[in-house]
Amino acid sequence: MTPANVRIIKIEWGHCDPAGIVFNPRFFEWFDAATTELLAQRLGLSKPAMLKRYDIVGIPLVSTRANFLTPCVFGDEVRIESTLVQFRRSSFDVQHRLFKEDGTLAVEGFETRVWVAHDPERPGGIKARQIPDEVLARFGMTRTETS
Repeated sequence: MTPANVRIIKIEWGHCDPAGIVFNPRFFEWFDAATTELLAQRLGLSKPAMLKRYDIVGIPLVSTRANFLTPCVFGDEVRIESTLVQFRRSSFDVQHRLFKEDGTLAVEGFETRVWVAHDPERPGGIKARQIPDEVLARFGMTRTETS
């Protein structure tokens, strides 16, 4: 499977704990940004334009996890490859693979997100909405039949 988005990050001191190792929550921050870039690239829309075009409020994260295989440290340059791996009716899964300069896989991240709109029956509430077929087509994918 070819990654849909590649992002390069230079590890700065502010990304690290006092030992110079990347503070784990930073990876989730980078993965979030990579998901936004992945969608923008494939849909040809910025996030605000995507929200407007599809009349949604967002794509909130409902599940995430990571496997930390080797530390990333101050001064490293890392490459994040992000791929949308599955669409369901209103949710989708993204895989992120973060590689060090020598090609070593350092972190694997996984996200599940939900396509949501305002809930007309609950003012201020949100409700899952079916992901449009047009979006699936931009990724060359089909929908599985679970939620």
